Amino acid sequence: MLDNWILILYFAGIFAIGFYFSRRERTSRDYFLAGRGVGWFAIGASLFSTNIGSEHFIGLAGSGASTGLAVGCYEWSASICLFLLGWLFVPHYLESRVFTMPEFLEKRFSSGCRGYLTWISIFAYIFTKISVALFAGGILIREVFGWDYMTTAMLLVIATGVYTIAGGLAAVIYTDLVQSFILIAGAVLLTVMGLDKAGGFEGLRTALPPDFFQMVKPASDAVYPWPGTIFGTLILGIWYWCTDQVIVQKTLAARGIHEARKGAFFCAGLKILPVFILVLPGLIAKTLWPGEVTGDNAYPLLVLRLMPEGLKGVMVAALLAALMSSLSSVFNSCSTLITMDVYKKMRPDASEGRLVMVGRLTTAGIVGLSILWIPFIRYLNSEIYQYLQSVQAMVGAPITAVFLTGILWRGATARAAFTTLVFGGVVGAARFLMDIFHNALGWDLGVLNAVVQFSFLNFSLIVFAVCVLMMVGLSRAEERHALERIASLTLDWSGPLERRAGEVVYTCVVAGAIAGLWVWFG
Repeated sequence: MLDNWILILYFAGIFAIGFYFSRRERTSRDYFLAGRGVGWFAIGASLFSTNIGSEHFIGLAGSGASTGLAVGCYEWSASICLFLLGWLFVPHYLESRVFTMPEFLEKRFSSGCRGYLTWISIFAYIFTKISVALFAGGILIREVFGWDYMTTAMLLVIATGVYTIAGGLAAVIYTDLVQSFILIAGAVLLTVMGLDKAGGFEGLRTALPPDFFQMVKPASDAVYPWPGTIFGTLILGIWYWCTDQVIVQKTLAARGIHEARKGAFFCAGLKILPVFILVLPGLIAKTLWPGEVTGDNAYPLLVLRLMPEGLKGVMVAALLAALMSSLSSVFNSCSTLITMDVYKKMRPDASEGRLVMVGRLTTAGIVGLSILWIPFIRYLNSEIYQYLQSVQAMVGAPITAVFLTGILWRGATARAAFTTLVFGGVVGAARFLMDIFHNALGWDLGVLNAVVQFSFLNFSLIVFAVCVLMMVGLSRAEERHALERIASLTLDWSGPLERRAGEVVYTCVVAGAIAGLWVWFG
C-alpha cells in the first residue's frame, strides 16, 4: 500500500511540473528551446537524466552480470565527450543560433546534409532510443508487477507524452531535474544494500572471475577489445553527446555559452557514477543468485528481493523516472526535428501554432512505429544495452567524422560531407542488416559471417577512419569554397578570469579522476 502511494505522489509531482509550463504562452523558441533561459544546474541534471534511461538500469546491470565492469567504458568515455561538447562544440552551436543539429549542418555545408541527418536521426530514435527504452521499461514492470510489457510500454508512452506535448522543452528539463535526484538516490540505495548482502567488494572478488573487474580487455576480446573500448567508444560518444539532437538541445536552451558549458561539465562529473550504481549491481546479483541471473533480469531481481515495502516504491519510482525522462527528451527532439527541419522547410510561412501542432502529431506516429519494433529487439542481442550501442555504432561514425572535420577544418566542402554521410550510412546499414539476418533469422552468410562476428566497436573505429580520409580527400579534390555563417574556430575565452580558471580546473580534476579509475580497473 505504501509503495502505491509513493508512485501516486511521484506521478502527481511530475504532471504538476509539466502542466505548470503548459500554461505559459509560447513561441517556437519557448516551446522547443525553453526560451533559451535555462541555468547550468538544470541543464547538467537534465543531460544526465535524459541519458540514464531504463535501458541503462536493465542493460548495464545485465552486461555487468554477464561480462563484468567492462561495459562501464561507455560511461567514463562519455565524460571526456562532454568536455569536448563544452569546450569545442557548444560555442559553435550557440553562436550560430540554430534550433537543430541538421540546421547547423546546413549552415556549415548544405541542405542535403541537413535532410540526411534529420532522417537518420529519426531512424536512430526509433530503432534505439524509444524502442529500447520502452522494451527495458516493460521488462522492469513485468518482473516487478507481472504486467505484460507491450501494454506497459503503451501506457508509459501515453503518460510521458501528455506532459511532454503540453509543456515543451521547459517541462522536459525541469521534470528531468527532479527525476535525476530520484533515480540517483534509488540506485545508490540499492547498491549499498546489495553490497552489504554480498559481503562488500571483497565478497564480489571472491565469488566472480578476475576478468569481471578489468575494464581493459585484450585486442582479441569479442565484445570489448581495447582499441574499440578506448577509441571506438569515444567516436560513438562524440556522436551521441556532441551532435545528437536529444542531448545537444538541452545546451541550446542555456542562457549563454558559460551556462551551457558548466551544465555539460556537471553532467561529466555525474557520469562517473553509473559504473558503481548501475553496472556494479549486476555483479552483485550474479554473486547472490548465480544460477538465476541470466543478464537482463539482474536489476529486477535486486529490486524484488532486497527492497522492503516503501523503499520498493522509491526504487520503482526511480526506474520510471529513468524511463520517462529519456522518452520525454526524445519526444521533444522528434517534434523539433520534424517541425523545424521538415515541415518548416516545406511551409516557411506556417504559423507558430501550426508548427507546434505538426510536431506533436508526427511524434505520435514515430512512437507507434517504435512500439511495433519492440518485439524484434530481443532477437538481436540478449543484452539490450549492447544492442543499443551496436545500432548506434552503425550510424554514429560517419556523423562524428563530418562534424569534427567540418568544425576543425575550414577546407571541408559540402559535397565531401554529403558523400561521406551517405557512404557511412550505407556501410552501417549493411552491417545492421547482416546482424539481423545472421543473429535474428539464423541465416548463414558464408564469408560475411566474419563481418558480423567482428566487434562493432572496432568496426565503428574503421568506418570513422575511412570517413575522415574520405572527407579530406574529396575536399582537397574540389576548389575551396568560403564558409558561410560558421562560428569562429577559436575557443570562447570571454568572461571573468576566475570563471575560465574554474572551468579549466574542473575539467582537469574530473578527467584526472577518470584516468585514475581506468588505471585502477585496468
